[in-house]
Amino acid sequence: MIRAEQYIKAFPDNHLEEHGPEEVAAYLEQQVRTDGIEDWQFRQIVDAIQNLFAMLGVTWLPEVDWKFWMDSADSRTECHPTVAAGTSAKKTIDHLSNIKHSKLADVRKRHIEILTQLLVALRIRNYSIRTEQSYESWVTRFISFCGNREPEKLGSGEVVSFLQHLAVQRNVAESTQNQALNALVFFYDKVLKQPLGDIGNFVRAKRPRRLPVVLTRSEVAKILGQMAGTQKLMASLLYGTGMRLMDCVRLRVQDIDFGYQQIVIRDGKGKKDRVLPLPERLVNQLKTHLEAVHEIHETDLEKGLGETSLPNALEQKYPDGAKEWGWQYVFPSGRLSVDPKSGKTRRHHIHENGLQKAIKNAAQQANITKRVNCHALRHSFATHLLESGYDIRTVQELLGHADVSKPIRLI
Repeated sequence: MIRAEQYIKAFPDNHLEEHGPEEVAAYLEQQVRTDGIEDWQFRQIVDAIQNLFAMLGVTWLPEVDWKFWMDSADSRTECHPTVAAGTSAKKTIDHLSNIKHSKLADVRKRHIEILTQLLVALRIRNYSIRTEQSYESWVTRFISFCGNREPEKLGSGEVVSFLQHLAVQRNVAESTQNQALNALVFFYDKVLKQPLGDIGNFVRAKRPRRLPVVLTRSEVAKILGQMAGTQKLMASLLYGTGMRLMDCVRLRVQDIDFGYQQIVIRDGKGKKDRVLPLPERLVNQLKTHLEAVHEIHETDLEKGLGETSLPNALEQKYPDGAKEWGWQYVFPSGRLSVDPKSGKTRRHHIHENGLQKAIKNAAQQANITKRVNCHALRHSFATHLLESGYDIRTVQELLGHADVSKPIRLI
C-alpha cells in the first residue's frame, strides 16, 4: 500500500487512468538510481506497481517488462544477452562471480583468469552471446564437478566422467550432452591449448527427441484473439513469417521493406542473412506501429538522446549512425538504459520475456492445453505451408535451416 501510494503521489497532475508503460518506466528508472534503496525494496516497488495496475485491469499491463525490472534489483542487466556483448570479458566474469546464492560463484572467483580467456577466445571468433554464455556455464560446471581443481590438470578422463554424469545422473537430453561436449572441446583446444583428441566411448544420453508442438489454424486464431497491441503484432509476425523469437525482437526499421513487401533477417542463427515475405495483412499494422515508434525516437532526439546500439564495429565506421531512424529497433524498449561499455544512455530493443509470457497466457485464456510457446508459432507456420502445398525446400529456406537437404521434423 505504501509503495503504491508513493507512486501515485509522484504524478500529482495525472490520474491513474491516464498512465501507461512510459510513466511506469520513468518512475522505476528514477527509483533504480536512487541511493539507499536495497534490492528487496526495489522488488517491492515493482511488485506494488504491477499489482496496482493489474487491479485496475489496464490493457497495457503485458507491455511492461516486469521481469526486467525485477532483475534490475540485482544489477543483472549487464549479463543479459541484449547487452552482455558490450561488457568486457573480465567484468562479465566478475559480475557472475558475485551473484548472490549462485552455486558456481566460488568456482568463478577462483578461476576468473582462465574463464576470462574463454570469453575472449569466443568473442575473437565472433560467437553469439548466447553461445558464449552457454560455453562459460558448461566449463564452470565441469570445473565444479571435478572438485574446483585447476582445469590444466584435468584431462579426457574427467571429461568423460562429467559427460556420463550428465547422461546417467542428470538424465539430460542428447542435445544438452552434445552442447557440453562442444564447450569442453573448444575450451581445451582454443584456451588451454591441450586438445582432447579422441576421448573414446562414453555413455550417451538416450532421452528421446520430442515432437514439436504444432497448432491448428483455429488455435492460432484463438491465441492471437486473446492478445493486443505490440505483443499481438509480434506474435503475428512469428506465425506469419516463421521467424525466430530473437529475429523478431532484433528487427531494425531498415530491415522492413514495404516496397517489396519483405523482411530481411540479418545476422540470424548461424550468422546468416535471409529474406522473408511480409504478410500483407500486417502491412498497415506495422506502418501504424512504426509511426508511434518514430514519435518516441523524435522525442528522444529532442532530449539530446535517440541513440541505439550498432552491430560489430559499425559505430566506429558511422559515428552518427546510432541516431539514424533506419538503425532504430522496430520493437524498442519502453525505457532508456545505460550502455555498460560506452556509458551512453540508449534505447535498446524490447525484452523477449514479455512476449514469451504473453503467448503462454493467451494460450491459457484460449483454453488450449498444448504446451504453447513462441517456437510453436514457427512450427505451425511451416506445417501450414506444407499443408497448403508449398515445396519443402522453399519452406526450409524460409525457416533458415542450415542444410536444406535434410528433412524438417514438424509432423
